[in-house]
Amino acid sequence: MSAPATPLAAAPPATPAPPATAPARAGAPRPPASRPPAARPAAEPLTTRRWIVDAAAVFVLLLIPVVGFWPTFDGARYLVAALGGVVLGMALGVLGRVFRWGILVLTAATIGAYFLFGAALALPHTAVAGVIPTIESLRLLALGVVVSWKQLLTTVAPVATDGGHLIVPFLLALVAAVLTTSLALRLRSAGWALLPAGAFLAIEIALGTSQPMVPVIQGVIFGLVAVVWLAVRQAWQPQAAAISVGERSASRAAGVRRVLLGGAVVAVAAVIGVATSGFAAPSSPRYVLRDVVIPPFDIREFASPLQSYRAYVRDFPDEALFTVSGLPEGARVRLAAMDAYNGTVYNVSDSGAGSSSAFAPARTNMSADAEGAPATLHVEIGAFEGVWMPDAGAVRSVTFGGDRADDLRRTAHYNESTSTGVVTAGLEPGDEYTLEAVIGDVPSDESLADESFAPVSLPDQGGVPEDLADIASTTVAEATTPIEQVRALQQMLSEGGYFSHGLAGQPLSRAGHGAERISTLLGSEQMVGDDEQYATAMALLARELGIPARVVMGFYPDEDQAGQAVFSATGETLHAWVEVAFADAGWVPFDPTPPEDQIPSDQTTKPKADPKPQVLQPPPPPQEPVDLPPTVADDRGSEDENAFDAALLWTIISIGVGVLGLLAVLLAPFIVIGALKAARRAKRRQAERASDRISGGWDELVDRAADYGAPVRPGATRQEDAGVLTAAFAEPRVATLASRADLEVFGPTEPSPADIEAFWGQVDEIVGGMGKGRSVWNRLGARLSIRSLLEGTRFALPPRTRTTAARSAKRTAKPERAVSAAPAASPGAEPGISDAPPARPSRPASRRGRDKTRSAPEPSRPAQETE
Repeated sequence: MSAPATPLAAAPPATPAPPATAPARAGAPRPPASRPPAARPAAEPLTTRRWIVDAAAVFVLLLIPVVGFWPTFDGARYLVAALGGVVLGMALGVLGRVFRWGILVLTAATIGAYFLFGAALALPHTAVAGVIPTIESLRLLALGVVVSWKQLLTTVAPVATDGGHLIVPFLLALVAAVLTTSLALRLRSAGWALLPAGAFLAIEIALGTSQPMVPVIQGVIFGLVAVVWLAVRQAWQPQAAAISVGERSASRAAGVRRVLLGGAVVAVAAVIGVATSGFAAPSSPRYVLRDVVIPPFDIREFASPLQSYRAYVRDFPDEALFTVSGLPEGARVRLAAMDAYNGTVYNVSDSGAGSSSAFAPARTNMSADAEGAPATLHVEIGAFEGVWMPDAGAVRSVTFGGDRADDLRRTAHYNESTSTGVVTAGLEPGDEYTLEAVIGDVPSDESLADESFAPVSLPDQGGVPEDLADIASTTVAEATTPIEQVRALQQMLSEGGYFSHGLAGQPLSRAGHGAERISTLLGSEQMVGDDEQYATAMALLARELGIPARVVMGFYPDEDQAGQAVFSATGETLHAWVEVAFADAGWVPFDPTPPEDQIPSDQTTKPKADPKPQVLQPPPPPQEPVDLPPTVADDRGSEDENAFDAALLWTIISIGVGVLGLLAVLLAPFIVIGALKAARRAKRRQAERASDRISGGWDELVDRAADYGAPVRPGATRQEDAGVLTAAFAEPRVATLASRADLEVFGPTEPSPADIEAFWGQVDEIVGGMGKGRSVWNRLGARLSIRSLLEGTRFALPPRTRTTAARSAKRTAKPERAVSAAPAASPGAEPGISDAPPARPSRPASRRGRDKTRSAPEPSRPAQETE
């Protein structure tokens, strides 16, 4: 008599019998193999405390990187976008858990929520009433998925909350909240939910600044919340061992004690970590992506603009270099501020932050602490060319226009300490831009009477003439206050000197401001020069007395042109002056240059005339007529139409790229899963040993069945696996394939290439039949399942029970394929007795490792064999 059939017994290849709840009688007619599909089982309900604890833990974990963005943005407006993304993502995760949304449905819902709520949370200035998205909002949201990261990194922190910068925290918070909430509510282990939350924190650190906000406290809180959450979830896990009724209260009390003890240990560790962080923290700076994307800008690569002073005066006396609209009366247009002298030229210093070379990329929230009257200036470039950007006052923001607007915007830099700007791309005729600035008032001498000089750090001067210190001391001998000292230096030069550019018809005045030129100016009986020499001389004299002074080059209108609507800057309106730093008033301008009508009385200083004899020149030869170019038809209308089509096409491409980029971010984990499975299959099929290729084919079949929901046990034999797979998929060929694999692997000879190809071909046929009768979502879920990838690792998922596998088979199988894997009873056999051989006991080794050693053949019994 045969032994009773076990659930893991291999089924014979004969036609399987239909399922039955009672032992079938020999020779009895079979019932029809049709059964209506079972209703989809509801998700495992979660307790109220589980909902509350998981939601609270997820919110706190995501709140930590949201708060970490504080130094990156200018103001708390970014919290609306970031917290809105967190709440929206958690809501989508909860809905996906309640309604059992699949991966694709949840992804589609996330994309829809991004475009639906992104305008109100991240781009309110583009939405109708700040809420309803517009075409421009959708275009910027789609484009922001790709370009917003670069814009955030290439803008100096703190970043303004407009200009699309809020897309980054909103998108990060939304995706992290969806993933964290979904993993926390759907998986038994809460550890998986820490991966997206930790990735969110890591990305926030990379996109942040080198001076983060309380980094130690962020890490301690994140670790504390994570450990306590994992401990609570572990304590709530059902225990595998049976507990009597009388032991339940003791087990519950032990779980509570474990949670409290773990929390106390973590709290003590946190306190010790915070207390010792100040001593253990490394002294080296923290490097972030912003330091790599935005390299330091070195203005000293360009020549000092003061060297070109005489050239501008000579070459552009009446030609407009640029025009400024909206310049208030009394305001000055600044070009450059220089505080370093080396005996040859006055230039910007290289002293780092706060110096005249501390330029940073221009943004929309500069000069936040500036005080004065706001002004809007529009600058149009004429004949001016160079990297220095004309501006006025303390600039808050700059907006470029024209054809080169994008190039100018990307290369614009501003120095808040000197209120000067540069554009490394270079300004050219036709460029234009608009400045939002604050024009401060110039304090009077009475208001400066009690003020001291500001403790400003300036670079040491080099190459200064030795006699300047005596001249400076003699000049300020009778001054008693700081403002009197500065006025004494200014009046000594402006009242005791004479003005001349040294051009034709003017008294001799050499260009340049080197040490020899300044020494000659101050040592001659008649000081003759222009702004270049007088401003340099006063700054050097002041610095010899310890007065913080610098030279500024710029433009301002004459007294009769002050207050006009449009100021035209020419060589005649170019000036250089000195600024001195006072404790409360800041940098105050002083003009040491004598008036232009104050010329030397001794005309011998003029260059001697050397007239040349006039020679009668022959008449010029007649010129030939010039050939005119052919007339070209005016096709501007077609260009406008092409421009419109190009703009529409660019909008469509931007939206398409944004959607594809968001899809790529959301589908990246699933693409990786597919790639890992494909690599695993290729490795098995291309194994070095022929028998390993056969074993790999069988492992591929079992792994694909496990992904479909078959309750495969780790370490089972092939015959045991065949019984499970036959029962799960009603496929009798599995038992034959298992016997063939045993013979090929443990046989006396190695299988031939033809045998391997045939074996893998049969494996592919069986795997292809597993998806028949199943829904598209079920087949897709099997493709993306990570159960087989994690098997054999410490992260392996718990094995499925036969009850769960049976429900899955009833839910997905077609009625005509709902047949039992139990072997048909032989005629004359007793009810409940099977003719199949008894199942062999399982071994502790995994199925992937059982065929590595072929020391002894493993006996296998054909599935058709009976007692």
